Amino acid sequence: MSRIRLVVAICLCFVLVTSLASGRTTAARPDPYKDAIATARSEIWQAINSGQCGSATAAITVNGKVVYAEGFGMANREKSIPVNRNTLFNIGSISKMYVAAAIMLLVEDGKVSLDDPVTRYLPEFKMADDRYKAITVRMLLNHTSGMPGTQSANSFSFKYDDNTKQETINTLARAHLKHAPGAMAAYCNDGFTLAEMIVERVSGRKYIAFLNERIFRPLGLKNTGMGLGEIKGKPVALYYEPETGKVHPLEVISILGAGGLSSTAEEVCRFTDSFSAKGKLLKRSSLAEMRSAQPPASARALRSPSFSYGLGWDMTGFPRYDAAGIQVLGKSGGTANYSSMVYTVPDKKISVAVIASGAESGAMTIALDILDAVLVGKKLIAKKVKAVSIPPEPQKLPRDHASHGGYYANESKLGRIVFDADKNTATLYLFKEQEKTPAATFVYSDNYYHDTKGNRYYFNRTGKEDYMVRSFSAFGIDKVLMQKAKPVENPKRLKIDMDGKVWLRRNVSPFESIPVAQSHFVRSSLYSDLPGYVFFNGLKRIDSPEFAGMPFDSVRDQTELTLFEKNGAAWAWVSDMLYSPKESALALKTGENSVKIESDGYSQWLAANENVVLSITRSQRGRIIIFSPDGTPTYDSARDTGDAYADRSGYIECAGLADDAFTIKVRPAAAGEKK
Repeated sequence: MSRIRLVVAICLCFVLVTSLASGRTTAARPDPYKDAIATARSEIWQAINSGQCGSATAAITVNGKVVYAEGFGMANREKSIPVNRNTLFNIGSISKMYVAAAIMLLVEDGKVSLDDPVTRYLPEFKMADDRYKAITVRMLLNHTSGMPGTQSANSFSFKYDDNTKQETINTLARAHLKHAPGAMAAYCNDGFTLAEMIVERVSGRKYIAFLNERIFRPLGLKNTGMGLGEIKGKPVALYYEPETGKVHPLEVISILGAGGLSSTAEEVCRFTDSFSAKGKLLKRSSLAEMRSAQPPASARALRSPSFSYGLGWDMTGFPRYDAAGIQVLGKSGGTANYSSMVYTVPDKKISVAVIASGAESGAMTIALDILDAVLVGKKLIAKKVKAVSIPPEPQKLPRDHASHGGYYANESKLGRIVFDADKNTATLYLFKEQEKTPAATFVYSDNYYHDTKGNRYYFNRTGKEDYMVRSFSAFGIDKVLMQKAKPVENPKRLKIDMDGKVWLRRNVSPFESIPVAQSHFVRSSLYSDLPGYVFFNGLKRIDSPEFAGMPFDSVRDQTELTLFEKNGAAWAWVSDMLYSPKESALALKTGENSVKIESDGYSQWLAANENVVLSITRSQRGRIIIFSPDGTPTYDSARDTGDAYADRSGYIECAGLADDAFTIKVRPAAAGEKK
């Protein structure tokens, strides 16, 4: 062998040995994120395959670096474009963290004080309840203001409307408080809309411009901003109805501070990572303030901790992680078409985010499972031993069980709890108008009521109030599910009979989100064994012939009913939504029908007196929605095309802006023509 060949052989052997040694070292090094990534892929694909969501994205950051980011499913099915790490989704209420951070930046600037009254910065803010003057900026950010809940009318849409802020002010001017400011904590979106307005008023800039200058640019967030419908030239995840596969127009939430931003999972993690150290965005004192639990003055005595709201955060701790000396912060987000969750461990500089198309994706649980796997992989906590599921053995109901029976409600549903002492069970019946159907039966065992899905519940009495509470064992927290409607000593009646009455919504923007159409056609109901109450977009206590108010102190998104005379008939404001009785609809006639939106911008309604087929001509911004006699939307020109069928006794809504015109040509439907 020549000298040259010998040198080459020796070098090759050295390279081979070095490579093998290097390979052995890499293989031997444990990957702390392997199980977390496997969890993300397994659970997200399971959610997609089960129909819970259509597409998703997930990310993990550690020490400011992305250690994992991935997209799942199709962002655009028609063009076969998959979701990737740069695909944008609407993040819903995670947006609250950005307005909370913006307020804290103004606190650091010496321009805002958390404990100043809101009226100092927004003198136009007024309510029908004089206690509103005690609402502070802090109460807006920790959900303790006592305000009813959410400006919903035209806030969830597919075109941004800056006038939503003024509409929030207008609605609150008619509203009362459900509890004294600071007394309780019930989730409230309107507080964050007011916070958005404070940022604009104090800074002198548009809210999104302030975020760009003070938050997005300093943190390098190039893919965070307005809702998807306002995004140009970037990849976005479309929403497809799981039942039909039809695509919706890209969603825009006009209440930006409460839930209107879009982003990627990676950039959400990068933002929450800024809470891990001073100087990235906020000072140490501001970080400590935002990371601290902000309990109300008179918190309920639940068996486990409730959601520990911080400033913007839904959660400032979890018992499982608190026990290990690890603070975990969490914020969820949900819109009509998207859902999201982010967790961050600021002291360990770890963040996890999951965002998905679909309102019921399970992002909250999926993200927690990913975070748990990260913490186990980094040996910060022990792996949780999965408990064996054992069906509960029925035990005798507690002595006071009967006192908890009765009507219960949340923001949108009315139910009744009925106990069966012979079977040691409780059954929750839910109402759809007068029809009552069993929704769940609970077996009593070991101080909890258990359903067939393994969930636990109990009843809690604080003072004169009764609550149905769900115990989330995965999180170690409790949450009020429904509150009991107390009997009214001297029940009052409204000035008109509300039982079974059909109402048609009039203040509808043509750009309002498709799922919100369920609020356009509603029935009000009365219950003979629940005197003094009316159900109309939620349960209300009748306080006078013209007014029914909020009956609960701990239910989010409650509304109030005000009756007034218009055009010789009783119309209704239900907080931010305006309704006229069904008799206000014009008769749909065979042949050509012309409809014009008047200067007030209110929707126009037509009633069908036979089964018909409609050929519709409308302006580009006009919209037609057809409802079956039971109020189900069967056609929506925001999603559907071509001629449309309308049932006998169905209703047709024409929504648009002032002076928009519609031509509807009508012919009787032939036998078998209904689609």
